[in-house]
Amino acid sequence: MGAVLPLPMHGVGGSTDLPIPFLYAIVGASWALTISFAVLAFAWKEPRLQAAPATAGPGAAESPGGGAGPGVAGSPGGGAGRGAAKRAEPSRRPWLAVLGALLAAWFLGALFLGPDDATNPGIAAFYILLWVGLVPLGLLAGHVWKDLSPWRSLQWLVGRATGRPEGFMAYRDVWGYWPAAVGLFAFVWLELVSPDAGDVTTVRTWVAAYAVVTVLGGVLFGPRWFDRADPFDVYSAFVARLAPLVRDRRFDPHDPLRSLPLLPVAPGLVAAIAVLLGSTAFDSFSASERWQSGSHSTLTTSLVLLLFCVVVGVAFVAASVATGGVTPRERRALPGLMAHSLVPIVVGYIFAHYLTYLLERGQAAAIDLLQLLGVGNGLEVSYFLSEHPDVLAVYKVGFVVAGHVVAVVAAHDRALALLPRAHRLTGQLAMLVLMVGYTFTGIYLLFSV
Repeated sequence: MGAVLPLPMHGVGGSTDLPIPFLYAIVGASWALTISFAVLAFAWKEPRLQAAPATAGPGAAESPGGGAGPGVAGSPGGGAGRGAAKRAEPSRRPWLAVLGALLAAWFLGALFLGPDDATNPGIAAFYILLWVGLVPLGLLAGHVWKDLSPWRSLQWLVGRATGRPEGFMAYRDVWGYWPAAVGLFAFVWLELVSPDAGDVTTVRTWVAAYAVVTVLGGVLFGPRWFDRADPFDVYSAFVARLAPLVRDRRFDPHDPLRSLPLLPVAPGLVAAIAVLLGSTAFDSFSASERWQSGSHSTLTTSLVLLLFCVVVGVAFVAASVATGGVTPRERRALPGLMAHSLVPIVVGYIFAHYLTYLLERGQAAAIDLLQLLGVGNGLEVSYFLSEHPDVLAVYKVGFVVAGHVVAVVAAHDRALALLPRAHRLTGQLAMLVLMVGYTFTGIYLLFSV
């Protein structure tokens, strides 16, 4: 059984493998964003992806759930598509819940009952198939993790047995996404910083602690806990907003730029997305020759990872509030109301950095798991992308640029709905500069390894 090492989780190939000249990639990406903004500024002058605000500015109040008030969009999600009606979300599908339980048993069985060394296939399944696989799964099937989650199933069973399906106490709105942000940081720290990231005992301990906290939180606070505090559930929900074929876990082909603004706004939203974006940037940075040539303590590496996440979040907040014509209260609400525009960048970075890892090492991980069941012998891993560096280069740069262009469109349309008419253009200039900076940094890190 071939072992799949969980670290380092970097895209296959470095700067010498990428045939696109670095300067061309940077200039082309920057011009793509600038031209996109110029076209939007002159041709897209009214909001098209959500209802226009009833009053100028980001709205007079926020909903209890942390979403936009009626002056912004009229829905707790922070904005509905033009003419869209709020639909009741369907209940979990039992057959998917059973499938999720079986898959969880397969994974947990491999991790806890498999070899006590790095050949344990549960390690690779954890880092590759689960973490990276959540992104393409969310884009293809929407928030299907909500149906598959074994922790939601356990909470449902306990709630049914105790007569408390909604938990024993209310989840406080002020907590928002902060527990998920902490959980996401705990995962990326384990993956990117921990000196024992590939140790089976360490992974077992992390997974066990995560399962206990998640199930207990679900029992105490009900399904709301998973919506706001479970890092994998929240991650899946973010990505699912960009699923073009599924909406509200139903097959419903639509423009994903209309469902993206419906991302629920709550405290900690920017922090959770900043962890996803900042950790991906740090992953590439930590694989660079400059970083690898030095010796760094765990504390130093932890602080640098945290710094990446903080810089991403603080820069976005600063760019979001850099506008005139709004009250202090409206200005404070802007980062959360604009945060959905970061999701396409996260998805673009994940594909640019990890898709090769998922497709190639993920195949090996899946084969190892199948061999535990006595099948999969004779299957071989295809290394198509590694063997075609030109294709690899195009998709790396392309995904980064595409993610930022979509982000510019989402941010522009939201700004039109939120900002006073006199500041609709000037109020977006700081965000454009930030997007160009994100793009430059992302492509630079792609070529720095």
